[in-house]
Amino acid sequence: MTEPVVASDIPRPAAAAPRTRWTALIALCAGFLMIVLDTTIVSVAQASIQQELDFSQAGLAWLVNGYLIAFGGLLLLAGRVGDLLGRKRVFLGGLWLFLLASLLCGLARSQETLIAARFVQGVGGAFASSVILGMIVALFPTARERGRAIAIYAFVGSAGASLGLVAGGLLVDALSWHWIFFVNLPIGLVTIAVAARVLERDEPLGLRAGADVPGALLIVAAQMLGIYAIVAAGEHGFGTARTLLLGPLALALLGLFLLRETRAAHPLMPLRLLRVPDLAAANLVQALAIAGMFGMQFMLALQLQLVLGLSPLQVGFAMVPIALAIGATSLGFTARLMARIGPKATALPGLLLIAAGLLWLQRAPADGSYWLDVFPALLPLGIGGGLLMPALSTLAMANAPTADAGLASGLANTTQQIGGAIGLAVLATASASRSDALRDGGASAAEALAGGIGLAFAISAALALVAGAVALPLLSGRPRVGRRRAATAAARGAASPRT
Repeated sequence: MTEPVVASDIPRPAAAAPRTRWTALIALCAGFLMIVLDTTIVSVAQASIQQELDFSQAGLAWLVNGYLIAFGGLLLLAGRVGDLLGRKRVFLGGLWLFLLASLLCGLARSQETLIAARFVQGVGGAFASSVILGMIVALFPTARERGRAIAIYAFVGSAGASLGLVAGGLLVDALSWHWIFFVNLPIGLVTIAVAARVLERDEPLGLRAGADVPGALLIVAAQMLGIYAIVAAGEHGFGTARTLLLGPLALALLGLFLLRETRAAHPLMPLRLLRVPDLAAANLVQALAIAGMFGMQFMLALQLQLVLGLSPLQVGFAMVPIALAIGATSLGFTARLMARIGPKATALPGLLLIAAGLLWLQRAPADGSYWLDVFPALLPLGIGGGLLMPALSTLAMANAPTADAGLASGLANTTQQIGGAIGLAVLATASASRSDALRDGGASAAEALAGGIGLAFAISAALALVAGAVALPLLSGRPRVGRRRAATAAARGAASPRT
């Protein structure tokens, strides 16, 4: 049997100088942070937007849903376009589109303009963020440096959501909701200027290597329909006709896409990628873990605001300990731990810590307090996230062929988005049903709400434990190094650590 081609078997361009590499990483993470912030910063401003533009509650939801559908629906395609046309070109093009859409959002004076601009923001965000992991892998060829770089990237992604709540509250209170979009312009322009200067131009495969237009249409339609079905399920329930029709249709389109890829002369997504060691398993574990963690952030914000009575800005500051714990762990500890015991052994304690934190939150009563019932859970949640996300990102990318790094990066981002969307829909539906049942049984409004949110935390903890159970047998825990280059890689210190 032919041994799979892995990243270490493919010649790389000459490595950039160390200082240039880290400057390039800063530029990539700055662009990523801007995009991540935008997924949560809008939630703080929704009341102000609704009042000024006279949104209905259903229309207001499309400020988030329109962005998510475009963003999640295009990540896989965008990652492959990066391989075909050049990742630097796609990253910069995505940032320019994101900034143009941000300007249009800030200037919007009608509901239609704002929703359309948010959709375009999602398109730009998908193209910019889909290739970042692939570019990091190319920038940092040695295992130790790559581990540190991915830890920084994972910290930005994990902590950005909490920082978005704080930034949104400050901007809305001090200026207006328009500035949650205008603030992207100076940040984005500086990021583009630095990235254009320090990112090396990669050699694209060319459109002939994967110009599969039917495949592209099928995967985009499948992902957008699937995410819309998940969003609709969260709003209207899983048993509605809309969900029961769109869900199977999305799966059918995905099946047609996979069938198309087996027959296309130049497939958009070569299915050999799914046979790369650890890649499929790491994405499955990531989807399960993110399903619990993303929904947890939403439910925690509800608990702080509706049960404990905190303002939106106070909610943002109350969640800062998670971001600080993620940063302290991922930036100062995780990379060294992965180098010593391997990414799989690093991820498993992270999942257990996340489950422990969620179970602590699950027990919070209606008359609870932040310092007793919430704060003690934030540290294990943050430490667990700081261990888990860099380890899973490393496993998802470590063995991906260089030629398919953009596609692997897009796949990792896609599983995060779809896992988060499914998790949020499931948790929101279960929480609402539990709250309704408690209210019908005579519980007060606060007790019913606390009980529903507690159930959501319990489900999140179960998802983290299931992710750990899946990781144990499926993940090998160490990136492969091609036999022909094992000795050379080891001599350079680039060989992957043993578990």
